[in-house]
Amino acid sequence: MIAHIISIGNELLIGDTLNTNSSWIGRFLTERGFRVDEVRTISDDYDKIIEAIEHGFENADMVVSTGGLGPTHDDITKKAVADLFGSGMTLNREVLEYIKVIFRRRGLRFTKSNREQAMVPDAGEVLFNRQGTAPGMWFEKNGSFLAVLPGVPHEVKHLMETGVDRKIRECFTGREFRVTRYLKTAGVAESTLSDELIGDLGAFIDNGYDIAYLPGPSGVTVRVSTNGASTVDAVNRLQPLMDHIMGKAGPFIYGEGRDLQLSEVLGRILSEKGLQLAAAESCTGGLLCNTITDIPGSSAYFTGGEVAYSNRIKTGGLGVPGQDLEQFGAVSKPVALQMAKGVAEKYRADIGVSTTGIAGPGGGTEEKPVGTVWMGFYLAGQHFALEARFTNNRLINKERTVAVVLETLRRNLLQIGTTPYDLKPRYP
Repeated sequence: MIAHIISIGNELLIGDTLNTNSSWIGRFLTERGFRVDEVRTISDDYDKIIEAIEHGFENADMVVSTGGLGPTHDDITKKAVADLFGSGMTLNREVLEYIKVIFRRRGLRFTKSNREQAMVPDAGEVLFNRQGTAPGMWFEKNGSFLAVLPGVPHEVKHLMETGVDRKIRECFTGREFRVTRYLKTAGVAESTLSDELIGDLGAFIDNGYDIAYLPGPSGVTVRVSTNGASTVDAVNRLQPLMDHIMGKAGPFIYGEGRDLQLSEVLGRILSEKGLQLAAAESCTGGLLCNTITDIPGSSAYFTGGEVAYSNRIKTGGLGVPGQDLEQFGAVSKPVALQMAKGVAEKYRADIGVSTTGIAGPGGGTEEKPVGTVWMGFYLAGQHFALEARFTNNRLINKERTVAVVLETLRRNLLQIGTTPYDLKPRYP
């Protein structure tokens, strides 16, 4: 089954609003057995809206449009759709009363334009929107189907999960079910993961499996998916591929789940072992502590941290010897080592970690170019540091440093025996 997605709105084209709806809808439809062949973003233009929907009807089984259903003059999607179907407009009393209730609750004045939102084309079916004032609509033409939705993301999700999902089950009874799973890795390059660890997956691809490597600053996600006659059937079909990948790259995979975070996995390990963690940061500027504490319940294993951005704080707060700063510089092994030890002792933690580097885009030298980072570790009788050379991008350098610190701890606590990107541990 083929699906098209149409995002309508001038604000999307000029960058005032980030279009998150398309990616979310694409994932939603893919999980229900559709192949999304086309995503369009168009302006609030009557002719363009009609042309995009007609193109979708000619080339897809399912079309989803978002945007242009609001109460203002530039919201013209409903009129375009009504004209496309040669449809008159009907006042939907249930929608009207619900809109009035919303306005009373918010203490707002109900106006003529708000009443117009309850006018719907009589050629379609209303998809009731309990998250906003603009109803969704469902249409059929020559065996293809159209869902017309507002553009507000939480309203889109609500309508897709309720009305659209129900209509898909009613109208696409012979569809296959698609299951997608995500394996998360950190500290291993995409090429190494694909070529040296997992290897050739051609036999699976030839048998209807989809495999993709999705690299990011914090690691590589391996996405695998396949279809089946039911969700259970698809899960069972996918399991041999999952087992194959885990068998090849298991130590580098920290977990499964599209939204799984490395900090969440490390937090579970620390909790299970009853260990306390503290962090001292320079180049990451608090991102490491923020990432750790983004996880609910992190107070059980995270005692505290310090952003030691200046040399004065490194010496006075963490005990870094001034002579080391003078001789080796702030971005160095001795400083990273003492920062990790100092923060563990100061915050009475079992484990101390540290970051100090040149995030960029300026500040680099020939000896220490932008992207040079030292990370210190102090735990269970071990005291070592890792040196990495990342990129010229400040944010990527910070994100990658955080990921390497967390992944180093994960591997160390699980006694995996390797370091991220095969970085060589350096000892005092």
